[in-house]
Amino acid sequence: MNFEYHKSVIFRLGRFSYVRGPGVYLTIPIIDQIKQVDRRTITVDIESQDTVTKDSVTVGVNAVLYYRIREPEKAIIRVKDYNFATSQAALTTLRNIIGQHKLDELLQERDKINAKICEIVDQITNPWGIEIERIEIKNLEIPKPMQRAMAKEAEAAREKRARMIKAESEYESTIKLTQAAQEIAKSPVALELRRIQMIAEIGTEQNTTTILMIPSDILSLAKDISQSISSE
Repeated sequence: MNFEYHKSVIFRLGRFSYVRGPGVYLTIPIIDQIKQVDRRTITVDIESQDTVTKDSVTVGVNAVLYYRIREPEKAIIRVKDYNFATSQAALTTLRNIIGQHKLDELLQERDKINAKICEIVDQITNPWGIEIERIEIKNLEIPKPMQRAMAKEAEAAREKRARMIKAESEYESTIKLTQAAQEIAKSPVALELRRIQMIAEIGTEQNTTTILMIPSDILSLAKDISQSISSE
């Protein structure tokens, strides 16, 4: 009897005869031999291994493989141990693909690399009646000196970006100040109003003694008015 997820490959007198699905079936003792296959998705942990990237960086890579048996008779007849064969195909393909990419590509384009590995392994295992569902790189172990170098590079890039942002803000501030100066030059009274406003703000925010600086133009104007009145 088979469960829902089982398939039985029947050999009669050593030759493949037929495949039976779930349920009850009859066989001839001694003459028929049964090889049972699990049709569920099988998970294989690909062991960690040291691999050299295209830019000569040694990284430790491990991955996980998901596959299922599509044609049970091929999985039994065409390969001796389909589980071991599939895992080794994934292992060697993983090493080859990692060697074709630089470290930055491994970190930034992991999804594309996973899809490429899955496609190649599926082509290898397809004659065995095995379907590769997914391959995922779980971890990349980068050497400590390389990690420090990458951290310094990232820090330098952030510092560069911060300086550029600061320079842009200063440039924009200069433009605004220039425009403000041009507007004030058109109306000198605006400068005096702004000065009075700043003094008022200082007195409101901080409980301090405020010294009011009166522009000389106002004093000169007051003196001229006083002299004019006296002469009249």
